[in-house]
Formats: sequence, structure tokens, C-alpha cells
Amino acid sequence: MEQNKNAAIVAYLTIIGALIAIFMNSESKSTFASFHIRQALGIFLTFFALGYVIGYFDDWMVSSAFYLFFFILWIYGFMGALNGQQKSIPMLGEFYQKLFKNL
Repeated sequence: MEQNKNAAIVAYLTIIGALIAIFMNSESKSTFASFHIRQALGIFLTFFALGYVIGYFDDWMVSSAFYLFFFILWIYGFMGALNGQQKSIPMLGEFYQKLFKNL
């Protein structure tokens, strides 16, 4: 269980951490680690995709709200991994589970 928890925590560190966690989980295929890898990968990819568009607004209020929203999602997922819980992040979690179901 400890290695599964470590892979789940590593997944939230950066986009590189999510890729490392995929390889960490490739042998044992833990459902807990897979759940958090899908959540973290979804958060990071959505952040980068929307961040590119948000950058064109050139408004600190829009950018601040964007960063705050994704920081809260990240904290929610990271705390779930630390506590050993499999709670989907609000609004997007179920979508990420379906989108990355092969991980």
C-alpha cells in the first residue's frame, strides 16, 4: 500500500511527476495510484490547455481566478492522496476518470 500511496503523491508534484507515477504504477497496477494519476494528469493537462487561452486575456483578475481555481483543485487531489482517499476532484474528476481509463 505504501508504494501505491507514494505513486499517488508523486503524480501531483508536476506533469513530470505524473509521468513518473505512471511508470511507478506500471508493475503493480494499483487502483488507488491509478485513480490519483488520472486526476493529477487531468489537472495538469487542463491547466496547460486553458492557461494558453487565459494568457491572451492579459488581465490579472482573470489570471488570478484561473490560478486560484486550479490550485484549489490541486490541493483537493493532493490531500486526498496523502490521506489515502479516492475522492474525485469537483466538477472535472469523473471526466478525467473516463478520459484516462486506460492508465
